[in-house]
Amino acid sequence: MSFAIARDGNVASTLDREHFERLLRESYRQAYALAYRLTGNGADAEDLLQDAYIRAYRFFHQYDPELPFAKWLSKILCNANIDRLRRKGRLKIASLDQRSEEGRQVAEVADWSNTPDRRMVEESVSDPLQEGLAAVRPEFRTAVVLADIEGMEYEEIAQTMGTSVGTVRSRIHRGRKQLRRYLSEHFPDYVARMVDEL
Repeated sequence: MSFAIARDGNVASTLDREHFERLLRESYRQAYALAYRLTGNGADAEDLLQDAYIRAYRFFHQYDPELPFAKWLSKILCNANIDRLRRKGRLKIASLDQRSEEGRQVAEVADWSNTPDRRMVEESVSDPLQEGLAAVRPEFRTAVVLADIEGMEYEEIAQTMGTSVGTVRSRIHRGRKQLRRYLSEHFPDYVARMVDEL
């Protein structure tokens, strides 16, 4: 049996790696949809998903196969998003149009927007709802997505977000209020259709 060394020094068998990769393939759509809802755009969703996959691989030895992998990965993804939001204020952003001292363009960015799976997942997310979620403050958006889209219990959300259940309740309430206000102002027909369906 051949072995691969994980970043944290744990020894993982090839079978474990293959099992991990199979689980990632099976949960990709769900994980990308969650990342997209949390971040509001495809590029950030891909970055967030990559961070979550690295963390999941590093800690795969802690995964309990009795539990759904997608749920375990969702928690990792949410934690990675919270860390990303905390770091966001500390990152320096440079314009893609910025030129180096020699007059050359500093960065080139590949356009991944036309890949088939990305378009499929992005099209499966309701445009008004996604736009509304993007307008909600990030910490409220995370709580709303975990509760209303992922179906997590308040205690699970509190554990995932590293906060109290009371804070989770408050964030969900405030997030739903912001989302409702945004949708009512920008998509009144959408809101009317949703009310009719209830």
